[in-house]
Amino acid sequence: MASFFLTTKCNLRCVYCYNCEERMSTNEQYLPFNIAKAGIDYFFDTNTSRHIRFYGPGEPTQAFSLLKDIVEYAKTKGGDKVTVELQSNGAFNEKICDYIYNNVNIVWISMDGTPEIQNYNRPFVSGIGSSTVVERNVKRLAKRSVDAVNGVGIRVTITNENINRQIKMIDYFSSLGIKFIWNDPVFPEVEDYPFCDDEKRKNSFNFNYDLYVDKYLEAYEYAKKNGVFYGSFLTINFDGESHYHCRACTPVPHFTTDGFISACDLVTFGAAPKHMDCFVYGKWNDNEKKFIFNNEKIQKLRERSTDNMENCCKCEVASHCGGYCLGEVANETGSYMKNKSSVCHAIRRLFKELGPAEFSYPFLHP
Repeated sequence: MASFFLTTKCNLRCVYCYNCEERMSTNEQYLPFNIAKAGIDYFFDTNTSRHIRFYGPGEPTQAFSLLKDIVEYAKTKGGDKVTVELQSNGAFNEKICDYIYNNVNIVWISMDGTPEIQNYNRPFVSGIGSSTVVERNVKRLAKRSVDAVNGVGIRVTITNENINRQIKMIDYFSSLGIKFIWNDPVFPEVEDYPFCDDEKRKNSFNFNYDLYVDKYLEAYEYAKKNGVFYGSFLTINFDGESHYHCRACTPVPHFTTDGFISACDLVTFGAAPKHMDCFVYGKWNDNEKKFIFNNEKIQKLRERSTDNMENCCKCEVASHCGGYCLGEVANETGSYMKNKSSVCHAIRRLFKELGPAEFSYPFLHP
């Protein structure tokens, strides 16, 4: 897929936002439409895929006109083969909801559970809870038919507030008409230097992965019995075998608001990526009207395989993990070639309990 980071503007203030400090220290930005068009031209010329995706660093629907223009341009270039994916906080008006209903194939709404959890974790900028607006939009979107290329699901961040409420959360989402849920354990914010070098952040951040696995397995079985898919980001490669973790190893483009190409959702700016610079592999040259690529970085990303990772190459679940999320690993250890030890035991536990036979994913993870 080709991902488009439309704007730094966001209407929520999520308590765990992974790029809050970086985004708030930047003047409000929007992806220039000419760069987005060039991005579509480049991607369609070099890939057989016609799948485009809208993501952060802010909320994509805060740049609604730009989103529509990019979709329209993509369809003039790719025709009926174009599929559109949106990851959104769900806090938009009914006009935008109707557009999404009719024009976006795959929709992932970030929502953290029942209203009291949602309002605590994901309030509006004003401090008012967002649950009422998001719930209304989820109900509307969940009425769409679901097939191989169309679907609506929820993407949940698991925090200390909802780790013990996963079954209740599944019941709630089911009551809204949702049958597909992915969850991701909370992780440290991307700041100016790696998490491992910040004693204050290390001392303040805590997440119990053993408890998470216990509660996830209970919820997974409960969801399956009730006809709901409940996936974990720790299991995203359980449906096959690969020594690569995700699209960042390809890499495929994520077009940033400041005119760069990133390989990773966690690297939303290219001008000063600091310890995440390894993911910024291209830049728009306005004089030449083309993208300039760093082939050395591209090659290094492609070499990021568990076969080449010292702490992963002999792991029994390497081919069903792929070394875990490159962005999280680099942000927390300073190098995407290391491993995120805090999740290793959890992934091995989950694979032992579930194994690959359990999994057949109807959609790629968000």
